[in-house]
Amino acid sequence: MASNLEYPGRWWHMLPDGRLQCELCPRDCKLHAGQRGMCFVRQRVDDRMVLTTYGRSSGFCVDPIEKKPLAHFFPGSSVLSFGTAGCNLACRFCQNWDISKSREMDRLQDEASPEVIARAAEAYGCRSVAFTYNDPVIFAEYAMDVADACRERGIKAVAVTAGYMHAEPRRDFYAKMDAANVDLKAFTEDFYWQLTAAHLQPVLETLQYLKHETRVWLEITTLLIPGKNDSEEEVGRLSEWVMDKLGPDVPLHFTAFHPDYKLRDVPPTPPSTLVRSREIAREAGLHFVYTGNTHNTEGETTLCPGCGKALIVRDWHEVLAYHVRKDGRCPDCNTRVAGHFDVAPGDFGRRRMPVWL
Repeated sequence: MASNLEYPGRWWHMLPDGRLQCELCPRDCKLHAGQRGMCFVRQRVDDRMVLTTYGRSSGFCVDPIEKKPLAHFFPGSSVLSFGTAGCNLACRFCQNWDISKSREMDRLQDEASPEVIARAAEAYGCRSVAFTYNDPVIFAEYAMDVADACRERGIKAVAVTAGYMHAEPRRDFYAKMDAANVDLKAFTEDFYWQLTAAHLQPVLETLQYLKHETRVWLEITTLLIPGKNDSEEEVGRLSEWVMDKLGPDVPLHFTAFHPDYKLRDVPPTPPSTLVRSREIAREAGLHFVYTGNTHNTEGETTLCPGCGKALIVRDWHEVLAYHVRKDGRCPDCNTRVAGHFDVAPGDFGRRRMPVWL
C-alpha cells in the first residue's frame, strides 16, 4: 500500500490560473501547491491531489448497529466502526469535534489497510463495517477500498454521513455501500449556512439519489437543537418532505443534542421535544420514527405499519423482543416491513468495545 502522502486522490481538475480544484463536494476548494482543502485531509502535492489519511484511523470500536443509528439493517448485529480525521462541514455543534476537527495527523494509527480492516471485522464477528466519527465523504477512496475488501468476505459497508458531495463522486461512492445513515441537520438554508457553513440543497439531492437511484438501505437522523431547528413547524416541514420525496418507509431518527464544541450555551434537548417530534412525523405519514440519545423504549420500538404490533422492542440499542420474519413481514398481519432482517436478531447487546488492529 502506498503511504498516505502518496495515495492519489480522485475528483479534481486543474484551473487555467494554475490552481487545482477539488470536485468531491460543493466546497469546490481551489488549491495552490501545498494547500489543503477545508476538510484538511485532501492536499495538493505538486500538480496532483493526495488523500493524506489513507490507511490511517482515529480508532476502532465494535458497536451495536443501532448506535449508527440503523434500526432496519440486521437489528442486533455488531458493526466495526472507525473514522479518520477532518470534515467538510463546519458544524458549530459537532458532537465528535475532537476527531472531525482534528489537525493532529500523528494521532492516527498507521496500520489500517483495507485488508486488515476486513479481516478484523470477520474475526470479531461483525456483520458490517461503518465509516463514522467523521464524514467518510472526505476519505472516500479509502472507504471504497475498505468496502471492496469487506464485500469479498461477505461483510456489509455502512456510511454515516452528512451527504454533502457532488454527483459524480456520489455515484462512485455509493456503488460500494450497502447502507447509509444521512444527517439531515435541519430543514432551513439559514441553519445550514449559519451553523454548518454549508447548504441544504446538496443534502436533499443526496437523499433523493439514495432512495430512488440506488439499492443502498437509507435511514435519516436529525439532531434537534433547542431554538435552532426544533420548532414544530420545521419538524413538520421536514417530515412532510421525507414523506413526499422519499416515502413512508424511510426510517427517521430524532436525536437529542448535548452542549458541545462551539454551542455550549444551548441547553440539552428536552425528552418531550423528541416525543412530540416523533408524533409530528408519524402524523405526516411516516411509518418508522425513532428517538435517540435519550432513554425512551417506546421511541426505539419498531411498529408494524399494518396492525401496529410491536415488532422490535429496544432499550438503549439492545434488542429485547423481535417478531419480524426473515422475509421482513409481520407474523400477525403479513405486512412487509422495509429493511434487511434475519430470522433472529443479533445478540451483541448495547456494549461498546474498543479494539486494536
